[in-house]
Amino acid sequence: MTNDVEARIRQALTRVLDPEIRKPITELDMVGDIRVQDGAASVGVMLTIVGCPAADTIERDVRQATAAVAGVSSVDVDVTVMTKGQREALTAKLRGGRPKTLQFGPDSLTRIYAVTSGKGGVGKSTLTANLAVALAARGLAVGLVDADVFGFSIPGILGIEGAKPTQVNDMILPPVVHGVKVISIGMFVDGSSTAVAWRGPMLHRTIQQFLTDVYFGDLDVLLLDLPPGTGDIAISIGQLLPQAEVLVVTTPQPAAADVAERSGLVARQTGQSVLGVVENMAGLTQPDGSVLDLFGSGGGAETARRLDVPLLASVPLSVALRAGGDAGAPIVLADPSDPAAAAISAVADVLATRGRNLAGRKLGFSVS
Repeated sequence: MTNDVEARIRQALTRVLDPEIRKPITELDMVGDIRVQDGAASVGVMLTIVGCPAADTIERDVRQATAAVAGVSSVDVDVTVMTKGQREALTAKLRGGRPKTLQFGPDSLTRIYAVTSGKGGVGKSTLTANLAVALAARGLAVGLVDADVFGFSIPGILGIEGAKPTQVNDMILPPVVHGVKVISIGMFVDGSSTAVAWRGPMLHRTIQQFLTDVYFGDLDVLLLDLPPGTGDIAISIGQLLPQAEVLVVTTPQPAAADVAERSGLVARQTGQSVLGVVENMAGLTQPDGSVLDLFGSGGGAETARRLDVPLLASVPLSVALRAGGDAGAPIVLADPSDPAAAAISAVADVLATRGRNLAGRKLGFSVS
């Protein structure tokens, strides 16, 4: 009878996920001895590192899963830490036995979208963060790389300022928020006001490390928030991820089309394709129903025409969108009925229906 209860406990623990790795703790060899005597269950759990930020969550979930098993009257969770050898075995298992290498190579099934703009201040990071959250809400496995090293803002927009990744040997486990695995240079500096002043080689090495050392697992979609313009990082992304597709973000004024077009042209020069244009900061609806075009109109359509790609959405000016970014509450979750949230969700719908990046990935896709 005792062995039967122990087996049921182990089975119940297959439903307990490591919050960072997003896999069952049984699959990660984090469960040690399980003993049951007169209804009293003792479960051994091995965390990846000392001070693991997910420790409390894992212990709570193990306790709850064990207590729900018939025949268990009390639960004791014995928490220890993996040995160096066990951590090495874990990282090898997560990498599938392959040596450390770029995760999203040419054979990857992950759809990769690089979000870019010709200039700063157009709301590119806000759009990227909300797209990531919206895609995760649709049941997709989503990763987000904040590649805007100088102007990192993704942690603040997602409400995870101060979050730090967990490092297991040479593998980095990214924080997870709203179902999105996120990495940013902001997680490695002291405070959001810290200035990063690096030359090109350091920038390239940072992005390469994000794509090599950070464990994202099997993603459906990877989003990259690129810095504005056509500098080092845009070129590095083109070299490292030539299969990435680019979303160009612009504002409505026609003069912005010139600048926005350049970011799309550079992407094409590195072998990437431009998927479409998103116009942000479009008209502001007034109480009487009229629309005030504070930043003009037509810039998004003109950029799309010049690049010969679809205009995927025109996102209206929204106080709620701005406030959500300041508060770390993405508008697609906090206020999905807002017109700006609806426009961003429409882009997410397009991306979500495209499927995995199978061979011949560009076949059968159109945007009307």
